[in-house]
Amino acid sequence: MSENRRVRRRTQQQTPLPTTSRPPDHIGALIASVLMMIIGWGGLAQLILTTRPRIGGEMWLFFILLQIAITGTAIPVVRYFNVRFTPIHVDVPPAGVIVRQSVWVGLLFVTCAWLLIPRALSLPIAVFLILIFVVIEIFLRSRERMNDD
Repeated sequence: MSENRRVRRRTQQQTPLPTTSRPPDHIGALIASVLMMIIGWGGLAQLILTTRPRIGGEMWLFFILLQIAITGTAIPVVRYFNVRFTPIHVDVPPAGVIVRQSVWVGLLFVTCAWLLIPRALSLPIAVFLILIFVVIEIFLRSRERMNDD
């Protein structure tokens, strides 16, 4: 009986500890995400509630604030998917990759909003835009992995 306990203790001590799911740079990205959400969504609310809809500076400010708001909102979601679907034997992508992927999501939304103005957005165009951003990100990630090896 005591021999089994010793063997169990040895195997428990030899098993590697699980890595933390929150690297320090991810915490910084999440803090930046909260700030971006506050600035983006707060600025959009202020812009929509207090200004008249005109084409000019207000439109550009709308697109900039939309980019900031969507990017900030996408950072925690993109981080969750990266942590969840990264294999155990592979390191979690750094915060720079997560922020870049979130910027792609924000750029997709801004592009779709831009295409809504002349009513040129359709489902095939939206799918094509998503496909473009996914292919670019796959290319960038594969180059990063090649440089790491």
